[in-house]
Amino acid sequence: MALPMNLRLCASLIGLFLFLTGCEKSIQFTPKNGSSSLVVEAVIESGGQPFVTLSRSLNYFSKISLNELQSSFVHDAEITISNGTKVHKLREYKQEFGTGFNRFKYTTDTADLASSFNGEFGKTYTLKIVTEGKEYTATTTIPLLAKTLDSLWTKPAPDNPDTNKVVLMTKTTDPPGYGNYIRYFTKTNSDPFFPGLNSVADDQVIDGKSYEIQVDRGVDRNSEIDFEEYSFFMKGEQVTVKLCNIDKSTFDFFRTLEYSYSSIGNPFSSPTKVLGNISGGALGYFGGYAVQYITIQIPK
Repeated sequence: MALPMNLRLCASLIGLFLFLTGCEKSIQFTPKNGSSSLVVEAVIESGGQPFVTLSRSLNYFSKISLNELQSSFVHDAEITISNGTKVHKLREYKQEFGTGFNRFKYTTDTADLASSFNGEFGKTYTLKIVTEGKEYTATTTIPLLAKTLDSLWTKPAPDNPDTNKVVLMTKTTDPPGYGNYIRYFTKTNSDPFFPGLNSVADDQVIDGKSYEIQVDRGVDRNSEIDFEEYSFFMKGEQVTVKLCNIDKSTFDFFRTLEYSYSSIGNPFSSPTKVLGNISGGALGYFGGYAVQYITIQIPK
């Protein structure tokens, strides 16, 4: 006697399940720590000096501490930057925070101001780093300041019982023609500038259009983030927005870095390769920023 169709399907599925579970094999492996790589964070802004921070990458299973971070800085590197006319050798300086932690950065050598220069709109810069017998190079451009913020204003935070919370709004016009990339930061009162959680954007959708958009509060990624509340500002705060026009390589670096950051801990996310622009096998980026600042005092 033939089985009904639903029973035959059920039997087939049970058989397939038993077959697959019978083929399972337990695999165990021990992750190995890879060799460290040079990490470069290099920036030149319009009207500003170049700044370069060098460090060594930490292993995935490293225990992060102030001592570990302190020892990761790379010292005594030979770093030069060129604007196509001048070549300037950067000098290493120590920045003390008063907590026992010191940060080291390379910037303009004040003993050789004749060859120094600040960033300019529309210029291309080349960076060369020589350390531990290896050479690394990178190129970036400070674009023209083509995209700017027209104004800032606030609105009550939607669906939030705290009436002291507001959202920050801005209006801007995107210039015609694709390829206008931006990155933004916010500063509240006397705090440092922090980048937005998603700090970069292109103009694939809004090319040549005027539009209004919310500006989320910048975040300190070293602190815990409340994803339901982080974007709001408070009445009485003074907020400065730093809008940067950037080139595509800088956009690609932060686009992939921030996507990787947001997907940490998500088992369903796809692996993301962070796209740096440092040749020679180093991690990180060299970015040029065409900068605009705009400030608003939020009424109490």
